[in-house]
Amino acid sequence: MNQKEKFILLTRNEFKDWLSNTSFRRIIKIIQNHHTWKPSYAQFDGKNYFAQLEGMERSHNERGLGGIAQNITTFIDGLIAICRSFEEMPAGIKNANGGAICIEHLGNFDENGDIMTDEHRETIIFVNALLCLKFNIIPNTDLIVYHHWYDLNTGKRTDGTGSTKSCPGTNFFGGNTVEAARNNFIPLIQNLYNLTKNKSFVDAKNDNPQQKGKILVNDLRIRTGPGLTHNVVAKLKIGTIIDICEERDGWYKIGENQWVFAKYVQLIEK
Repeated sequence: MNQKEKFILLTRNEFKDWLSNTSFRRIIKIIQNHHTWKPSYAQFDGKNYFAQLEGMERSHNERGLGGIAQNITTFIDGLIAICRSFEEMPAGIKNANGGAICIEHLGNFDENGDIMTDEHRETIIFVNALLCLKFNIIPNTDLIVYHHWYDLNTGKRTDGTGSTKSCPGTNFFGGNTVEAARNNFIPLIQNLYNLTKNKSFVDAKNDNPQQKGKILVNDLRIRTGPGLTHNVVAKLKIGTIIDICEERDGWYKIGENQWVFAKYVQLIEK
């Protein structure tokens, strides 16, 4: 895990831990998939994650989007960035952002554009599947959507008829049509969704829990280490049940690089 101001950079496992350990007030029922088109793979040098995110935020601010538009960004090497707060509606599809979470996949996935890497492909499927599990979204083309399917001005869904925007790309998992998504993209998400659901994703917050606990206050901060000087990565709602795998200096470890102040946690008998 690495963080620069609001942007949090995570591996797939870290994202899974972060998502499973975090509670959200906003109701999320639609997952938007986009590609950045620009920046493309050519602008990513293997380490300039935050520079790319900051550049996108500057561009989105200039367009009046009130900060970076997307809640999540995925990268060529499979890493994942938390960008816009999940509690804030994205600015992904004009007039169609209510109840949505927006994912931007860095790259140009139009025909003759970037060839998606295996790591990136795996992460895109992974993020969609875990969001479905977290927010009780059934993987289908009504709830997992592409920007191409919407009228750019009205936000009305047209399934690509007359759309001038190809996002997330004419070669994104075989195409950007509803049929291509239904045949090529949704089944991959559904398969991982089924596999992960059987492993009780939402309840499995770490691999070696020693104790369970109940959060006693609202918005209890999760920090990257056992102390107030460590960065805050998320907050937990009162009543949330957590797994505890370590205690250190009055702090409980609840996941990889995730710690909460023990004073505000009530231990639960096994």
